[in-house]
Amino acid sequence: MAIAISLQEIKSYQEKLDKVKSEISKLIVGQEKTLNSLLRGVLANGHILVEGVPGIAKTLIVKSFATAIGCSSKRIQFTADLLPADITGITAYNEKTKEFYTVKGPVFTNFVVADEINRATPKVQSALLEAMQEKQVTIGKETFKLPLPFFVMANSNPLETEGVYTLPEAQIDRFLFKIKMDYPEIEEERLILKKNTNIHEFEDFDIKPVLDSKEIIKLQNFVKTIYFGEKVEDYILHIVDATRNPRKYNMNFGKYISLGGSPRATISLFIAGKAEALLNGDNFVSPQHIKNVAHDVLRHRIILNYEGEAESINKDEIISEVLAKVPVP
Repeated sequence: MAIAISLQEIKSYQEKLDKVKSEISKLIVGQEKTLNSLLRGVLANGHILVEGVPGIAKTLIVKSFATAIGCSSKRIQFTADLLPADITGITAYNEKTKEFYTVKGPVFTNFVVADEINRATPKVQSALLEAMQEKQVTIGKETFKLPLPFFVMANSNPLETEGVYTLPEAQIDRFLFKIKMDYPEIEEERLILKKNTNIHEFEDFDIKPVLDSKEIIKLQNFVKTIYFGEKVEDYILHIVDATRNPRKYNMNFGKYISLGGSPRATISLFIAGKAEALLNGDNFVSPQHIKNVAHDVLRHRIILNYEGEAESINKDEIISEVLAKVPVP
């Protein structure tokens, strides 16, 4: 199969994505891995689950990101008393006109920040996850399409265990990526002090939109056309197979795996690899692109057994061993 996409076309898109990063860097310091994951998520039309301690700018990154790509964003604070209607919206009655009307909830936006999603009840979590999957919500007897592009960045606080409802594994699997946000380096934190939003307003940083919603959808469609060779297809199939059948690959960490990646993991590696190729200015997917996204794709899809949980095995170490044991084409 011939490569139909020219490098010139790829480079033009890459330059726009680099401009997005440049605009965000006016406010956000560091967090390059997180930003790249956000870009991949949007390009691949997927959602992201973030794990990180409070105060490391999870909400601010999405607000800056949404502004730079010309989209709207809203934040939903998940609490134990939140109801599904608080997310999707309600049907209300107008006494004057004697008619019912719809009040749309905060989910009707391009980018949703689902803050501390594990604090809400499973019923509320399901309401958001349904919107993520179907790109539509039902309010009363009417079904409404959500604005496109539609992207959710949900986050959970790893420090607290009381008053939280763990997301079921089947629901976590619906997220394209699970990423970890770490503390900044000392010099990065020095810059954060100078850009402190307690002193400066968000508008002071003058983040300009580089794209708009139509261009994002065009990019999402373009990503699907990036060439994916059969050898790289075999590579991702063996990577996922290694998480399910670790003995075939002589994996030392295999004894800690209860369940490996689902077919959705294979699909996610496929589309995320294409998005990574575009970010790197390449018109085909290479094994290295798959390696670059493997941890984010598989981190939440490998289920540890009791022994693995008891020994606090790091899933990233398992994924690194998978990448070391599976032959690269």
